Amino acid sequence: MRLGEGVVSLVTRAADLQQTKSRPHWLALHREEAIDPARPIIDAHHHLYLREGHRYLLGEYLADIASGHNITASVIVQARSMLRASGPDELRPVGETEFANGVAAMAASGRYGAAAIGAGIVGYADLRMGDAVAPLLEAHAAAAPDRFRGIRQIAVWDMDPALINPAYLVPEDLFERPDFRAGYARLADYSLSFDAWLYFHQLPRLTALARAFPEVPVVVDHCGGVLGIAGYAAGRTDVFGQWRTALAELSRCPNVMMKMGGLGMRISGFAFADCDRPPTSTDLAVAWRPWVETCLELFGADRCMFESNFPVDAGSYAFGIGLNAMKRIVGAASDAEKSQFFSSSARRFYRLGAC
Repeated sequence: MRLGEGVVSLVTRAADLQQTKSRPHWLALHREEAIDPARPIIDAHHHLYLREGHRYLLGEYLADIASGHNITASVIVQARSMLRASGPDELRPVGETEFANGVAAMAASGRYGAAAIGAGIVGYADLRMGDAVAPLLEAHAAAAPDRFRGIRQIAVWDMDPALINPAYLVPEDLFERPDFRAGYARLADYSLSFDAWLYFHQLPRLTALARAFPEVPVVVDHCGGVLGIAGYAAGRTDVFGQWRTALAELSRCPNVMMKMGGLGMRISGFAFADCDRPPTSTDLAVAWRPWVETCLELFGADRCMFESNFPVDAGSYAFGIGLNAMKRIVGAASDAEKSQFFSSSARRFYRLGAC
């Protein structure tokens, strides 16, 4: 099914709530040297796409990671781009995996640096297909047999339609639906993980899902869906309390891990993109510390992993500045904990091998 012009316009406006277009001249107003530059970093979540006026491909990502930090590998996560233009609709998402695997093969040639870009790939499937999702999962795996690791089906839902992306319309009770659960169960059959992108008030539903299927590894994207705009703008204290309570219960599920990043999206409400000058890593660290430290407290460094969420976060800060902020926040941690947070946790979860 193809999106009509009106729907595409709605999708673009919804995406703008999450992504502010990167402004290189604005970002250039502040530069910093990399903190702890030799530490190996696996970027557990970034996108590559060419869609709706946004271009972010291998060249753009390589330019961003050339910031003095030691990026050794990355995980490419689905972003509704490079879908197959022909063939069965249900297999169109395989095109994105084929594209990501091609990029990963380019990076593996060594001609673009030492980083294993796309060492892991997370694709898309509508798990509401139930058992019928199996051929799609098999096609994803066949398209990237050495790199395909999991599925992300965006589950974002809110009572405010302005906070919902029309490209990923799902019901409030997605995780409870029998058809979704039938498809979700198939992930274990293919040794695939699930990337959960949802809002903080949906976390209890994810907890119930994780408990019902303990054999499926789950990683929660973007610090668990912090909201700070629209109806949530005036209640950050309430949001934090509800988020922490739900996260504490979710952390009891041993099959669940956390991705630390995504706080540069407009929906988080930190509004750095609206400032005259870009934030310093100290500015970011002050704003992010309560959220990041809470995740580390509840899950531990061995169940938390760094993610850049670029280019979505690129409108709020430069890649290296965001990494410096995370390094400031975990500055008092042990070397072993830092290694887990910045590389080992992602390597283990996504089965990336020695990269």
